Amino acid sequence: MKNYLKDIPEEIYEKASKIKLLITDVDGVLTDGGVIYDDHYLELKKFNVKDGLIVKVLQNNGVMIGAITGRNSPVVRSRCKELGFDFHYHGIRDKREKLYEVLEEFNLKLSEVAYIGDDLIDLPILAKVGLSVAPLDALPYVREEVDMVSSLAGGRGVFREVGDLILSSKGLLKKIIKELIEK
Repeated sequence: MKNYLKDIPEEIYEKASKIKLLITDVDGVLTDGGVIYDDHYLELKKFNVKDGLIVKVLQNNGVMIGAITGRNSPVVRSRCKELGFDFHYHGIRDKREKLYEVLEEFNLKLSEVAYIGDDLIDLPILAKVGLSVAPLDALPYVREEVDMVSSLAGGRGVFREVGDLILSSKGLLKKIIKELIEK
């Protein structure tokens, strides 16, 4: 069977294999970071459906999904609910504090958490978790502080790439693909 993830260092696979919870920022990760307001101040965002599709696959394979975002946006709340995230926190200024609350609530260790972020507000979490990832277009000083820089820009499937990495590192991705093909 094909190797679907190429050029991933072994130490990244090792970190990914321990992940029980994938947390993401939203703006700049699940979206391209842009915000559109219409004439009635309705906020619009564009999400990548490939990111959404992997949420249930991860959850069905023992990986919880969460979001911790600095903005408080109704459209983001709706998207997180629609995708069935295990939790989503909005308007959070101190993401590290919220991370520690999540660890306590779900009885997890830092090494069991992956986080995807792209900006200054994400650095306190990126510096602590077991696997830290930034989109290709994250700020340079954020990219320098993470375990892995995605091959994709924010809003272009970064979350999916990390989800696939986690599944692959656990020996599940090829099995999932094979089962789907053989149905």
